[in-house]
Amino acid sequence: MNDNTPRGRRGQATRAGILAAARERLASDGYERATIRAIAADAGVDPALVMRYYGNKEGLFAAAAEFDLRLPDLTALPQKEVGPALVEHFLSRWEDDDILKGLLRAAATNEGAAERLREVFAVQIAPRIAAASGDPKSALTRAGLISSQIMGLAFCRYILQLPPVAALKRAEVVKWLAPTVQRYLFGDKPAP
Repeated sequence: MNDNTPRGRRGQATRAGILAAARERLASDGYERATIRAIAADAGVDPALVMRYYGNKEGLFAAAAEFDLRLPDLTALPQKEVGPALVEHFLSRWEDDDILKGLLRAAATNEGAAERLREVFAVQIAPRIAAASGDPKSALTRAGLISSQIMGLAFCRYILQLPPVAALKRAEVVKWLAPTVQRYLFGDKPAP
């Protein structure tokens, strides 16, 4: 069916209403307490319609999640401080933002959430890493490896709550992870 038909416009308006309700519910209740039923009620639709459009709670929140990582200007820091500052920043973001945790949880099983994380990588992370590393040829590889470390840590610490990782004090996490991030940022590329 053509999106220019009244039915298509109605569907777009319904989707927009659901996303607006989900964003409001996320802001007021957080990811864990927000429910599909409450969001559907806020949007004035049946919960089954929410499920039809978004598949599940994770898919809905992946579509509704709007966030800015608020990455610092890494080029303004002395080179030796960039790795620790980046790890510290991400720890703050993960600990203070239930949406990021929900999105990470959802990305493992929901393509919409995975695409949202890829978008964050492409738009917010990769350009900052490219600028900081000073190596445009390998910037995407460097950014990808850093992301693998940061997201792997977040998954083990905040989602799985793996006891040895979850038990680490924040300063310990920085000491363990920052040298690896620093090496990915500024280390020599391996020989082919």
